[in-house]
Amino acid sequence: MRTTLAAAALLAAAPAFADPEAYVLDASHSQIVFNYNHLGFSTTWGMFSGFEGEIMFDADDPANSSVNVSMPASMMFTGWEQRDQHLQSPDFLDVAANDTVSFSSTGIEVTGEDTALITGDLTVGGVTQEVVLDAKLNQQADHPMENKPWLGFDATTTLLRSEFDAGQFAPFVSDEVNVIISIEAQKAGA
Repeated sequence: MRTTLAAAALLAAAPAFADPEAYVLDASHSQIVFNYNHLGFSTTWGMFSGFEGEIMFDADDPANSSVNVSMPASMMFTGWEQRDQHLQSPDFLDVAANDTVSFSSTGIEVTGEDTALITGDLTVGGVTQEVVLDAKLNQQADHPMENKPWLGFDATTTLLRSEFDAGQFAPFVSDEVNVIISIEAQKAGA
């Protein structure tokens, strides 16, 4: 009887940890911007949009969070239609065969009060590789216009096109692609 009472007292005194909460991406305020060096003469920029995805966010234990995001590669935009068509061809992304770009986290290492390294599987052109995103929580607060819980994150990484079977013209056109991500997400069901 004493053991049962002692165990009950310990459980009552233990802090309660909340489960991760679901947030859905706000596609209108989420972008992936990328750039690469073109023949040493210039830096070419592009952007992906059309996001779908969910963040399971654990404010008490951010390492227990996760993210799953996807977007159509056909929504890529570089500002020049002929380049967009070439990048979507079998020479690079092969959008006709594999239109979905996706990222699914496999682990999160908290590196600071509002920073983390997010490891996950990135699939581009039907090829999946492990990547690490250097991420920062910009803000967790109620959205001033929507009056709902909201999250904002920025992240960066560098990819090698050749690892995704998209290495055409490398190294003259840089194999390295710098990726800059900025997303907003609203609490699901709020």
